[in-house]
Amino acid sequence: MSTVLAEFLDAYADALRRHLSSPGQDSLSEGYELGRRALVESISLLDLTENHFRLATEAELAEREIEDAPEPRIAETALEFLLQTLAALDIATRGYLDGTRRYEQQRSRADDLAGRDAFRTALVESLQDGFFVADSRGTIVEVNSAFGALTGYGPADVPYPVPHPWSLPAGPRYPDLGTEALRFVLPVRHRDGRRLWLAVSTSALVKPENNELIYVGTIRDVTAEHDAQARDQAASRLATAVGAATSVVEVLAVGLDELRRTVGAESAVVTVWPSRNADPEVYVSGSVERPGDSVAGVEADPAALDKPARALLERARRRPPRSLFAIPEGAESSEGIVAPLGETGDAALWLRFAAPRAISAADWTLFSLLIGHLSLAVQRARNFDQARATSLTLQRAMLGPIELPPRFSVHYEPALPPLEIGGDWYDVVPLRDGTIGVVVGDCVGRGLSAAVVMGQLRTAGRALLLRGAGPAQLLAELDTVASRIPGAMCTTVCAAVLDPVRGLVRYSSAGHMPPILADVGKQGRLLEGGRSVPLATFEMPRRPEATTALTPGSTLVLFTDGLVEQRGVDIDDGFAKIAAVLADTGGKLPREVADAVLSRLRPTAGYDDDVAMVVYRQPPAPLRMDVPADADELSGMRRRLKAWFAAAAVPHDLASDLVAAANEACSNSIEHAYRNGAAATERVRLSAECDTERVVIEVTDTGTWKPRSADPGHRGRGIDMMRALTEELEIDHNGQGTRVRMSVTLPAIKSPVANPLRGANRRIPG
Repeated sequence: MSTVLAEFLDAYADALRRHLSSPGQDSLSEGYELGRRALVESISLLDLTENHFRLATEAELAEREIEDAPEPRIAETALEFLLQTLAALDIATRGYLDGTRRYEQQRSRADDLAGRDAFRTALVESLQDGFFVADSRGTIVEVNSAFGALTGYGPADVPYPVPHPWSLPAGPRYPDLGTEALRFVLPVRHRDGRRLWLAVSTSALVKPENNELIYVGTIRDVTAEHDAQARDQAASRLATAVGAATSVVEVLAVGLDELRRTVGAESAVVTVWPSRNADPEVYVSGSVERPGDSVAGVEADPAALDKPARALLERARRRPPRSLFAIPEGAESSEGIVAPLGETGDAALWLRFAAPRAISAADWTLFSLLIGHLSLAVQRARNFDQARATSLTLQRAMLGPIELPPRFSVHYEPALPPLEIGGDWYDVVPLRDGTIGVVVGDCVGRGLSAAVVMGQLRTAGRALLLRGAGPAQLLAELDTVASRIPGAMCTTVCAAVLDPVRGLVRYSSAGHMPPILADVGKQGRLLEGGRSVPLATFEMPRRPEATTALTPGSTLVLFTDGLVEQRGVDIDDGFAKIAAVLADTGGKLPREVADAVLSRLRPTAGYDDDVAMVVYRQPPAPLRMDVPADADELSGMRRRLKAWFAAAAVPHDLASDLVAAANEACSNSIEHAYRNGAAATERVRLSAECDTERVVIEVTDTGTWKPRSADPGHRGRGIDMMRALTEELEIDHNGQGTRVRMSVTLPAIKSPVANPLRGANRRIPG
């Protein structure tokens, strides 16, 4: 007895005894594994069954010698174990029996065959699967007719050395027979050019006559199963890619790129007709060729496509939904496919292949599936765009004014993408007495319901301000309004009335975040006066109100709790950050102040609550400069004047014009008023001041007036420049010296009240 057989029989005996003592699935699993081991180690069935029945008989005799033992069922239990062991050999057993049966059948009909080789050939040819024999180097030395039908390479051309003629040069490496895999799936190229997927199953044998190692295997066509799986995976990838997109542009940006890669297309083009008579919008992924030009990954106007391409897409969009056709139609090889996109008849898709190719039935199924997914994603994005446009229209109608008085900036940052609508609001209302009313509020909840409540309260607050209500009275009146609006209870509001002329702010807070006021060059401080409970929570005899001075150049910030309330962060830290930012923003425009505050406090993942914010800049103290009448002083004068304009919240473009006008006036004084040479005591004086609406600049000197010459030549345009850069220009030279007075009206601040619609750009990454 060999060592391998002895070790196997010992292992079998131990496993059988364990099963007899405690039969179950675990012990039966041991029997199955022993059967696989017997197959690998070439254990004879005779040795296995003889050993089994000897062990079973011994176990049954031992059981009967035990007194009072129940009726033994050793034989049945042992047989169950044996059958489980033989289950692993079932394939080999059935193959052996089927082969024997076919052998007997063929033998009865092959009395006239010359010998055993002819019968073996007939047996191999009778197989439905492709059959092959390979030597130890992988060279195919024998195949049957079924193998030739599957690959196009039949018995007449054997042998087929490695690399085999059906293998793909760029495909996966062919596994080494007998070392890496007994079963695998491999792509091949049929002799007629078709690409197939074959399931290969191999076994290693040793020829008894010369101990040569050979491999015997079968192949089966699994192209249909592979294509079905590939289609499912491609559809899943496309659905995942467009799943997060919320606009048509975002859908096409990711969808066309994924579609192009999946089908192996060089370019993908979508045309959308916004209306019947309008030119189509063109979206491109990849490259579109036209004479003398190339468009790759950019927004393309209709001229990016030549007339035949446009006519082709025009015909495609009028075809029935979910229909596809190849171009050119009726040819064996296609350059691409064209299809309507969606079911509204206003969009079409063109996929252009890198090289002409034949389109199989599986390809048509894949194209139809992917284009169907893309059509659904585009339609979903269109519906979402409509909902977003509706919500933004509602938000713009309710959120506040588009034009603000000078020195104001407002900001609304939604935390509910993509509809961008919530319950935070602000309002800035210029009043008849020259004061300005400001309201910032926050309704409970989010979404459309909160926005509806916000709109009603904002309208009521604006009406009360226009009627002359002060901050405390406004909140008291809003208590009554909020008590009658479902969902308005516990709304927080901060109302203020600013008096820029007197430099005062009156304010009252209904459970809202305190405003922060920062003097020039100093950290901001909380305005914690006038505080009381949120709206419609308790009946109050009167709401408190507080008054604080607005020093020249100071900055006031009103905001909602989304700016400072963050998970895991102390709210006092948020107040401290705002105060610190305001200390360094005295020379910045209110819009820049808002950006600086939002950037400093923005969490890494973005705000998780809506943020509404109003920034106001009190007019600064007048600027006075008295400099020597020397051209070297002009650069310093310009720097100081530019910084003052920023503190006065003069927009940058207007500030640049005013600096240029003032520089021209000072240059004229230095060059012309003191044209005989300025003494050390001769000076140029510049002053700048602003009120609620106007900025006035004066430049004076003590020199003599030089009249304009009749023909100034290429110079002498200073007065014309000053007049063009300002609204009003006055020049007084009747007294001692000259006084130039220039003034402009500060423009209203055009401020967006919500983020613009995303997706207006039709650029698609290449």
